[in-house]
Order: sequence, then C-alpha cells, then structure tokens
Amino acid sequence: MRTTTAPTVHLKDYTPPTYLIDTVKMVVKLSPDATEVVTTTKVRRSAGTEAGTPLIWDGDELALEAILLDGATLDGEAYTATEEQLTLHNPPEAETFELTITTRLAPKTNTKLMGLYQSNGVFCTQCEAEGFRRITYFADRPDVLAVYTVRVEGDAKECPVLLSNGNPVESGALEDGRHFATWHDPHPKPSYLFALVGGKLDAFSDTFKTASGKEVALNIYVEPGKAPKAAYAMDALKRSMVWDEKEYGREYDLDVFNIVAVSDFNMGAMENKGLNVFNDKYVLADEDTATDADFANIEAIIAHEYFHNWTGNRITCRDWFQLCLKEGLTVYRDQEFSADQRSRPVQRIQQVRGLKAGQFTEDAGPLAHSVRPAAYQEINNFYTATVYQKGAELVRMLATIVGPQAYRKSTDLYFERHDGEAARVEDWLRSFETAAEVDLTQFSRWYEQAGTPEVSVSEDYDKTKKRYSLTLSQAVPLTPGQKNKKTVPIPLRFGLIDKAGADMEIVSKSDMVRGDVILLDRKSVTIHFEDVEDKPVLSILRGFSAPVNVNHKQSAKHRLHRGRHDSDAYNRWEALNGLALQQLVKGAKKRAKGMKATLDDGLLDALAQTAFDDKLEPAFRAQVLALPTSQSVAQALGRKVDPDAVFAMVKHAQKALGKRLGEDGLAL
Repeated sequence: MRTTTAPTVHLKDYTPPTYLIDTVKMVVKLSPDATEVVTTTKVRRSAGTEAGTPLIWDGDELALEAILLDGATLDGEAYTATEEQLTLHNPPEAETFELTITTRLAPKTNTKLMGLYQSNGVFCTQCEAEGFRRITYFADRPDVLAVYTVRVEGDAKECPVLLSNGNPVESGALEDGRHFATWHDPHPKPSYLFALVGGKLDAFSDTFKTASGKEVALNIYVEPGKAPKAAYAMDALKRSMVWDEKEYGREYDLDVFNIVAVSDFNMGAMENKGLNVFNDKYVLADEDTATDADFANIEAIIAHEYFHNWTGNRITCRDWFQLCLKEGLTVYRDQEFSADQRSRPVQRIQQVRGLKAGQFTEDAGPLAHSVRPAAYQEINNFYTATVYQKGAELVRMLATIVGPQAYRKSTDLYFERHDGEAARVEDWLRSFETAAEVDLTQFSRWYEQAGTPEVSVSEDYDKTKKRYSLTLSQAVPLTPGQKNKKTVPIPLRFGLIDKAGADMEIVSKSDMVRGDVILLDRKSVTIHFEDVEDKPVLSILRGFSAPVNVNHKQSAKHRLHRGRHDSDAYNRWEALNGLALQQLVKGAKKRAKGMKATLDDGLLDALAQTAFDDKLEPAFRAQVLALPTSQSVAQALGRKVDPDAVFAMVKHAQKALGKRLGEDGLAL
C-alpha cells in the first residue's frame, strides 16, 4: 500500500513507451477470495529503444505468483517484483518476445473498487484511469494499445453470465460446476478500457441494423428482476446509434454491444469497448417512479458512453493530459444529441446553468486549471468540470468558427487520420486546420489558459451617418500559477433587433464579422455597422456561443424588448431571467430594510406574453416561467444576505406572476 505522496507528473516530461504490446491473452478464474489471472502478452521493443533496456511495468497491491519469458520460468535474479512495480532487468535482444504473468487477487476485499472487485455477488472491473495495474503487472498507460482475447471462468450457479470486451468466441462447461466464456476484441485498445463482469444478471435484449446492413446484438444486463426498467435505456441506445451514423458517419464496429448496470458500480458510467458498465440509476426507469429529469439523464449518459466508442476508444488519448480530447468532444456530442432529441433551447439553458454553477466557479477559485493541465499528482483529480464541460465548450466554439460543413469535414479527417491511435489535442486541431483551412495557433490557448474571459461591450449610434458602432474588449483574469494571460479568439454570435422586434440585416466591412458571428481575436476592437436606420437592440452571445462572462450595461427597456422578441431562444430566456434576478435582488435588499418590493409590471407582462405564446415550445415557456431561485438570489447578493428577506421576495414574486397569469395560467 502506498504510504508516500505521489510525485508530480508533467506533460512536458512525456516520453514514449520503451516497449509496446501487440496482443494480450488473459485467463481469469473468478473466485471471491482467490481469483487467478494468467496474462500472456506479445511484447515488442519500441523503435529507438536499445536492446536490453529494462522493462518496467506498473502494479498496485499485486502479488506475483509466476512469470515466464518465452515459455520458460525466469530466474529470480532476472526480475524484481514489488507490490507497485515489475522490472525485467535484461529483456531478450530479440525485437519481440512473450511474457506470461500470473497474479492472484481477492476481489471480495478490494474495497477500492478499482481493478477487479466483487460487490453484492457480482464481479466487476473499473480500470480508468489506472485500475488495470491492480489486476496484473502491465504497461498501464493509454498510449499502449493491444488486441485482447479474454477467457473468463466462474461458478455456473453464482456467475451464469460471464462478459468481457469484444465479440463472444466460445463458451462451455468445465468440471466442478464451473463454466467459461471467451471474448475477443479485434480493435486495439489501452488497458484502461478493459472490462470483465461475472454474476447473476438478467438481460433486456434487442437488435440494431447498422447503415451498412450489419446486425448487432444489443444487451442490457441488470440485477435479477429489473430488466423491464431497461426499456427506455435500450431505446436511447438505438437512437444514439442512428444519430452517430447520421451526424458523424460513425457506425458501430462489433457484433455485440453490451451494457451492464449494477447498483454497486462506484463510477457513474464507463465506456469500456463493447461492454459499458453503469451504475443502474443511469439505466433503470419507469413512468411510475422516475421523473422527466431521470429519463433525460439516462438518455444523455447512455449516448455519452456509446459515443465514446469512436471518441475515446477507437481514438484514445496519448496520455492523461489529453483527457479533454476524449471527454470534452464526447460531452459536446451527447449535448448535441440531447438537443436534437428534445428542446434545443432548453438543453442549452440547462447546460449553461450547469457550466456557470460548476465550471465558472471552479475557474474563479483556487482550483482553477486549464482544460489541458500541465501537471498532476493524482490522476483521478483530473475528472473536473473544466476538463469535461469547458472542454465541450471549446469544441462548440470550433464548430461555430468553421461552420457545420467544415466541422463535419474536419471530424471526418480526424477519424481517418487517427483511427486506432492514441492522439493529442494537437492532432485534433491539426485536422481542423487542414480540412477547414484555418489557423488555430491562437485558439490553442484555450486549452492552455485557466480562467473565464470577460468580454466588455459598449455601443454608440450616429443617427446622422446611420452608423451603429460596437466596441468589444476581452480580459482573462489571473489564476493560480498563470499571471501572463494572452488573448484568445472568442466567437460571439449576435443579432441587431429593430423596433418591431425583427432581426436587422447585418452590414459591416470588418473581417471580424462572419455572418452572425463576431470573432473577437484581439484585446479590443470597434466594429461599425452601416445603413442602420434606428438604434438597434443588441443581442450578444446568442446560444452562449463562448464560455465567457459578458459585461454589458443594457437598459431594462432593451432587456424587455429582447425578452419579448429575440429570435435566439437562449438569449430571450437570458434577458427575462437576468432581469428577474436583478429585480429579485433589488427587492430582497428593500425587504431586508422593512420596505415593500415587487416585480415590475413590464416584466410580468413579458413573462405572461411568453407563457401564452403557442409558437414557443412548452418546455421553453416552462423554463422562462421558472423564476430565479432563492439560492440564485443569495449568490447574487454576495456576503450580505438576509435569508428571510430573500425567501419572502422570491415567494412574493411567484405569487405576483401567478396572479398575472390568472385562471388561464392554471389551465396552461
């Protein structure tokens, strides 16, 4: 067991593996207290590695039972084995050789729930990020990819279901009431994607025909008696497979896709190749016990883990510093899937709420770090809102900058170039530079710098020249360890709204204006718009097109105009919600002093107009009518908070809105 602080690992110190592994053959004999694991690997010396260079593999609380080199038992002086490392002092001079390692595990007492463990009678694995080294000594790093064949043996009564990655090859009975199942995954993968499950499980099964006509067997394994509750998850899975084929041209690549959902899985979900493992709260639901939010979460997480098949599995990370490459991209993909399945505006509102509550707070505090951090001590601390959520926003910005056609062309090139490889952020950006013909040197700073940029906005209108001028500036706040901040390209989707509430035609000679997007790539700039008959109402950061804070002192009158007419649903919600928050904060301050306060009639009228606008989606109207919470008001107030005044003001506002909606509101 480790008793010392782990050393700091730096991205700049990355070195390629000295030895690669081409194939892995495993025999796992399941037993709660004494599981035997025999792992045979075909090892290949990397190009540039001198013959005789020691082979050093990872371990974690392991006990070595036996080690063979090319079929012969090794002399004890030829290697050193500790709980945390195996060193082969003088490997063969041959370029390739075979290494067979036998370890013995106690899954029942593995309370770390990493590697192979048993809980509630079910054997299960979790190997991301560094769990495989708790099963056998191995080059447990994401840039070592191998083809796996796994034979799992277990008691036929206690473990009637035996699963691993890939396609089923063979199964049958053994002596003493045991049986076996062999699985083969033809696609090279890193060890963190290895998975194994054994236990008493029921299956909810279906099939899917891919775009090329291949039939895929689909199974969701659950604890006994729970299979009927997996129906919605299966439906979500099939819709995810269709969506990935249509939007990204990615077809599923195995004969079988299995999901295992158990109540004792300690992670939310894991994308192991062909064998996803979930905590069953993200799989099981029925209309009697689950909320709408439960169904939405199941749909999104099922999709996320399935989409990893290509963005994370077929193309994985060169090292853990590239975690945002697989997670940020896959979060963006599941967000877009959910937006297509449900209300796109509502999905975006919920995403931004989560982003601001989690990632913006992280970026503003002592734990601020870049999307691709430069160093770590504990890899499990890498799984942050910044890596996932801000990482997804970076992908969204790329899609906005290059446009939908160039985005698809760029992702196609990324898959073509790097399928079967362990890639870096640079590989991802280079695919865009080639396919979309853009220079992303400046954009790469988004991956390197922590902190949430602030965009300041000021306006000027010259009625005589019919010229509207927009001045934009950006600043990136200082964060721990980063004092010298550089400008980043910020895509600001925008619109100019006339008195009637319609979007004006945009006429500008600035090369920073690209259709309805301003690409702010410098510290400050003034952009002129010509032939503007009247001063417009600015709608900036439509769809929350960049993860930034906007400082724009817009009048309540203009906010209400946007709240009534903005063609961008997200900004329409933001205008009304932001104005409501301002008035609630103001009212809470008054009530704290014993004064009366209420919402302005103009805001109540705008909210009522939205509520009864049948042209708007019901889900969107519901979001608009959900006034800011007491927690939101308290956060906006800062340190000086009177909880009673906040509660009273929010309750009063809700009653005032209900009164304004009247009987028609109850019917709605």
